[in-house]
Order: sequence, then C-alpha cells, then structure tokens
Amino acid sequence: MEFNLKIWRQKNAKTKGHFETYHIAGIESDASFLEMLDILNEQLIREGVDPVAIERGCKSSGPVSFDHDCREGICGACGLFINGRAHGPDDRVTTCQLFMRHFKDGSTITVEPFRSAAFPVIKDLVVDRTAFDKILQAGGFISVRTGSAQDANAILIGHDKAEKSMDAASCIGCGACVATCKNGSAMLFVAARVTSLALLPQGAPEAAKRAANMVAKMDELGFGNCTNTRACEIECPKGVSIENIARLNREFLKAHFRDKA
Repeated sequence: MEFNLKIWRQKNAKTKGHFETYHIAGIESDASFLEMLDILNEQLIREGVDPVAIERGCKSSGPVSFDHDCREGICGACGLFINGRAHGPDDRVTTCQLFMRHFKDGSTITVEPFRSAAFPVIKDLVVDRTAFDKILQAGGFISVRTGSAQDANAILIGHDKAEKSMDAASCIGCGACVATCKNGSAMLFVAARVTSLALLPQGAPEAAKRAANMVAKMDELGFGNCTNTRACEIECPKGVSIENIARLNREFLKAHFRDKA
C-alpha cells in the first residue's frame, strides 16, 4: 500500500506550524498506524526529507515527533487526530491499535495533534497533556490510613456499583474526549475519575470536595463546557459513558449545597 501523508509540522511551542506532505510506499495492510510512522521516520532519516516534500517547498526535515509508549491501547499516550477523528477512522481504538487496512490504498491521510487550548503543541504531533495530571492532583485520589491491607471482604460492594466503578476507571486519559469536543471540554475525563471513586465506600469521605476541586481546576486550566453532544463518548477508545457526567454533576451540586448549608 502507498499513501500521501499530510502531517502537521511545528518546530516548537513558540513557532508557527504548517502541514507538509510526504509520500510513503510498501506499507503492509496489517501494519499499525504508528508502525507506518516509524517507517516514514526511517525514510526521512535515510533521505533527509522525502523528495515529494522537497518538490512542494516543505521547510521541515528530519523525523516526525509523535507520542507513544505501550502500543497496546493502555497508556493513552498515542493520541493523534487522523482524517478529522481522534485516533482515526475506527471505533473504540487508540492510534496504536489503528491498522492501515482502514485506509484506501493511494489515499491522502491528514495527521494532526490533538487540538485544545489546554493541550499546547510541544513539537509536531506531540502535545502537553499535563493539564490532566493537574486535575488529578486536585482531587483524583483518596486519603486513607496506610498499613496492612484490609481483608477483601471487609467492605461489601454491590456488583452493579463495582462494575460501574471499574468501567469508569478504564479511562486511560488519552484526551480524545477533549480533542473531539467542539468546546474542548474535559468533562468525560473528570467524570470518569470522580465516578470511579464516588461509587466505592473508600471514596465517600472526600466525594464532595473531590468533585468541587477537580471541576474548579478543570475550569482554571481553560477547558470548555460540556454541551452534551456525546462526541466524547463516541470517540472514547474505552467507551466511557456520559452517564458519568451526570454523576459528576450530582456530586458537584452536593458539594455546592453542602458549602451553602
């Protein structure tokens, strides 16, 4: 298979970015999208820059920078905006789980970084997602007494609640929800973190404070508001439900009225 890759190139956070087009051939249909980018980078290192790009007046040379780590759909590092969709044209996958058979041979593929004011571009396709870390530091944890572990059956948790908590905890923090939301909202991410703890007895003592602090930090960092279009739910690689946003709103309102009392 062969493709024309229209890739966003940006030297650093302070420079203006632009698209450049590269031609790549000999790609197996079973290659992952990141493996294809690896092959492109090997080509760019070997040749300096793709001849097609030179003919079109491209200014950037050298390999394309992109985030990745586990390449197993677990870490959430590999977020790319591909042909107008977060993680590309497949459902419930991360970019590293996207295969080239999902693209038409000879087609042009547009590759961009996740776009959000809260996710500034570092270089090329790499964005700074430490905003998520700051939200977690604001309340995405529980404060419990350390020491020997409790017996597993000491606190009984209903099956339904346990399953919903685990479903919310499956969020990998990739940022696809933010990138696909027209407002750049992080509500699904925050809701997943709040829900995973709110449904468990261990998370109850700090539930109200947790929701209030995390929402406040989200607003402070410049994320937009949720308008319930469900785009985040559709593009989430783990299928996290917007039902969790409703639960976050309830927890936030509890905190608000508790403070007023």
